Amino acid sequence: MPRVAGVNIPEKKQIKIALTYIFGIGLANSGRILKQVKIDPQKKAGELKVEELTSLRNTLEKGFTIEGDLRREVMMNIKRLRDIGSWRGSRHQKKLPVRGQRTSTNTRTVRGNVRKTVGSGKKPAASPT
Repeated sequence: MPRVAGVNIPEKKQIKIALTYIFGIGLANSGRILKQVKIDPQKKAGELKVEELTSLRNTLEKGFTIEGDLRREVMMNIKRLRDIGSWRGSRHQKKLPVRGQRTSTNTRTVRGNVRKTVGSGKKPAASPT
């Protein structure tokens, strides 16, 4: 597996898709990077030559904030919001939706799949002992 920016990218996928495994790079950025480095987006990641990989790594280092640096930056932004006591910071702290979504229904995944209703009242079948 080729290793780019500290991430193993899958060999059997097209390089345009494989680059999206790196945190901070989506499809649009991936296409832009490949055009800049002059690599065919349809090429499989395992077929890349050493020179192509090094030029790809250099481009990512220079032009993009990715992986650990980006995660750190996002954490610092959230920490700043919490410290100043903003509404968004308090929503992050409570692990609730931040951008104005409704919470009486939906947001089960954000709240940890909490089901507060009782359900049908039917007890599960007893397991054999």
